[in-house]
Amino acid sequence: MPESQASHQPLPPTPPRPLRRDARRNREALLEAARAHFAEHGLDASLEQIAKRAGVAIGTLYRHFPTRLDLIQALFTGKLQAVAEAAEQAAAMDDAWEGFAHFMEMMCALQAEDRGLNDLASVRLIPASPEFDEANARIHDLGIVIIRRAHEQGSLRPDVTPEDLALLVWSHNRITHATSGIAPNAWRRYLHLMLDAFRAERAHPLPEPPMSPQQVYEAMVRLGGAAGCTPPP
Repeated sequence: MPESQASHQPLPPTPPRPLRRDARRNREALLEAARAHFAEHGLDASLEQIAKRAGVAIGTLYRHFPTRLDLIQALFTGKLQAVAEAAEQAAAMDDAWEGFAHFMEMMCALQAEDRGLNDLASVRLIPASPEFDEANARIHDLGIVIIRRAHEQGSLRPDVTPEDLALLVWSHNRITHATSGIAPNAWRRYLHLMLDAFRAERAHPLPEPPMSPQQVYEAMVRLGGAAGCTPPP
């Protein structure tokens, strides 16, 4: 190859340097501390407390995770994938009502264990990101399939929309927050009471139409702000 052409060839990307053993240990300690702290306190938990819990300085946290969003993505992308997998299982069930109930119970169980995941599901606290947007879109699309199949089989009341599920998630958020450490499984009783209200044979005319997707989004933004938990980047 002529020298003039070779000089214009792009250089291959430099592979990331592996972390030193002490840096890797610090990163793992930060992730473990953040996992526990977000689960206990939600996504607005103090980053300083997370660093303290991990036994490192706050500057070490920022070297590994320059923004709160970076830390949240490292922890919760996998959990959102677990919700999506539960939705896939539900959508594949022969009995569409069992699929609907399975999806709601699995989603609520995951949220009951983790206030951070509860925040992700019920309020808008963080900026948009490709990783979360893709996972949420997948969960939403599967939810539509689950609802449509239950409608087709006649087991889910016909006026239920995907936006109605937001109301169930919001109520679950408050129930688990109020009963955590007191009656940690109480949410299961109230989930099944609410599921009975979704059954087609229990249906009566509703006094109001469902919210639009935009209204649900705006309400989730308001919930985040009302709770005082819009974390900084």
